[in-house]
Amino acid sequence: MPQTKILLDESDIPSHWYNVVADMPNKPAPPLGPDGKPVGPEALAAIFPMALIEQEVSGERWIPIPEAVREAYRIYRPSPLFRAHRLEAALGTPARIYYKYEGVSPAGSHKVNTSIAQAWYNAQAGVKRLATETGAGQWGSSLALAGQMFGIEVRVYMVKVSYDQKPFRRSMMQTWGAEVLASPTNLTESGRKILAQDPNSPGSLGIAISEAVEEAASRPDTNYALGSVLNHVCHHQTIIGLEAKKQFEKVGEYPDMVFACCGGGSNFAGAAFPFLADKAAGKQVRLVAAEPTSCPTLTRGHYAYDFGDAVGLTPMMLMYTLGHDFVPPGIHAGGLRYHGDSPLVSQLYKEGLIEAVAVPQLATFEAGVTFARAEGIIPAPESCHAIRACLDEALRCKQTGEPKVLFFNLSGHGHFDMASYDAYFAGKLEDYAYPEHEIEAALHRLPKVAA
Repeated sequence: MPQTKILLDESDIPSHWYNVVADMPNKPAPPLGPDGKPVGPEALAAIFPMALIEQEVSGERWIPIPEAVREAYRIYRPSPLFRAHRLEAALGTPARIYYKYEGVSPAGSHKVNTSIAQAWYNAQAGVKRLATETGAGQWGSSLALAGQMFGIEVRVYMVKVSYDQKPFRRSMMQTWGAEVLASPTNLTESGRKILAQDPNSPGSLGIAISEAVEEAASRPDTNYALGSVLNHVCHHQTIIGLEAKKQFEKVGEYPDMVFACCGGGSNFAGAAFPFLADKAAGKQVRLVAAEPTSCPTLTRGHYAYDFGDAVGLTPMMLMYTLGHDFVPPGIHAGGLRYHGDSPLVSQLYKEGLIEAVAVPQLATFEAGVTFARAEGIIPAPESCHAIRACLDEALRCKQTGEPKVLFFNLSGHGHFDMASYDAYFAGKLEDYAYPEHEIEAALHRLPKVAA
């Protein structure tokens, strides 16, 4: 049975990003400074260009995409939407399954949607150097690529466990001219503090963020770039869902359920937020964030003000969190090993407008292999979480006979993650369910600020 590949023309690349804030029933809570008082845009001026700060606090529904950014997007956008006929047949489900494939970008993931935008805005502001973090390497690769496009030097603090697990992601970044360091390092006060506590620390996104933010704040020639969590990053990613809506219109379909993996939240935001606009207008659609059981931020975290990094350099944000010093196990979905979630995603979950499920590591790789054998594309371990949640729903449809339309974001390919698949086939992967007492201990150390 052939695949259905739904394409758009370059002229269909959206001209604006969507800002979900305009359609939220309650406006987002402000970030707080160390004194517990709201901070304004000026608190971010040391590490972000003003254009991105304005997007961060914007309540406007539509944010214009600069033509130079749209031109760079044309390298790989619009990305294709597929009807997964072979997967449907393999599952024996009456559900109709669609997936948006973001692995067509040069860096192999959706992260390029925001790295291009962030690099361009920094270049326009005269910034010549960026510091950032990366988990599995998709974000670091994407920013390295964008840095080359716009003449910006990039230094990447890569979570140590992923630095060791994914050497070819590191090579990718270096190919595009970035310097890559295994975090925690002894080059920053943040890194030295962590290494003093645990010389064998596997690192975490929170730790790597601390190092990158510290460097950006201490060097006048350097800004910081973040690959997820913040509002402006979520806005940039909505190009995924906006294109998908056009593609569904072309085939006369509309999803009953939308699935995307969720670590910091921009992947989920990109796929789901444009559909949430329809939900706000009365459309029936379920939006499901899929996270790992080893880092269950939405499903087992606490809704509270917390720092975005491990040592408390960032403003405090109201979000679901496992505690800023929480260090998850070294699962292979490194991009999902983050202690918190996007404040926008968190608030929507708190208010019951979106759903969340936690899935174990072995089940996600099983789903990824099932998908690859049916559809041919080997998915990144992060994407396998969305696939798992979608397959579980498709199998429920098999039991009930419901012909639902299911849509998931295939956010990247797994070509640089084959060591993870090797470990899965060799029976070396484990499921991690993080102990409740350790989560409680980390939550006990949250900043003492009322939500």
